[in-house]
Amino acid sequence: MIREELTEKILDIKREKDWTWKYITDEIGGISPVLIVGALLGQMKLVKPLAAKAAALFGLSSNEEKMLNEVPYRGTAMPPTDPLIYRFYEMVMVNGPAWKALIEEEFGDGIMSAIDFNIEIEREANPKGDRVKIAMSGKFLPYKYYGNEQGIPDYGLKEA
Repeated sequence: MIREELTEKILDIKREKDWTWKYITDEIGGISPVLIVGALLGQMKLVKPLAAKAAALFGLSSNEEKMLNEVPYRGTAMPPTDPLIYRFYEMVMVNGPAWKALIEEEFGDGIMSAIDFNIEIEREANPKGDRVKIAMSGKFLPYKYYGNEQGIPDYGLKEA
């Protein structure tokens, strides 16, 4: 079995049992629902105790349980073709340069981690139509300046 087949099996069971992602993530627990769903869709890994809980929930074999604990090959084809995912791509293409400028002005020369990272998604009621509220928080990782001479900072943190 390849990882994509396990994802399809999990999705088939989810449909068959009429489970929601909320139900599934509440049953597995232990980490962010985004990470659990990501793992079940093949983009993240579950640590062994959570892989065991997922395997028990979905009635998976021991090999399938081990597959949930393996580091996956991550990513999606670019540009994305799914309209919702494409909107995130579009947000980055349009707003990315401004986000970069604002982050660098506040923190210095570096990046926001997508590994040491938190994300929360919630519904925000609005009389004109409910809104999707996404809060992201990533650790700032300054670039290391290697080969630097004395008096030159080691990292690209914001200078005073």
